[in-house]
Amino acid sequence: MATLFTTVSSKGQIVIPAEIRQELGIHAGTKIAIEREDNHLVLQPVTDQFIRSLRGYAKGATSLIEAREREHRIEK
Repeated sequence: MATLFTTVSSKGQIVIPAEIRQELGIHAGTKIAIEREDNHLVLQPVTDQFIRSLRGYAKGATSLIEAREREHRIEK
């Protein structure tokens, strides 16, 4: 995709070009996560697809439920 440009308004707002909004499923009211990576801003639309992609992201060696049940058994 070619580089597209937009301008920041006096209120700090930007317009995401329609082509990109359509491709990424961004509609009025869609939340956008903003991350800073060094000198870059990364915008990530928080859509159902994005949320599904996070499943298991923070999974550790044991689940919180197992840890809670283990502590409960110890307390008895």
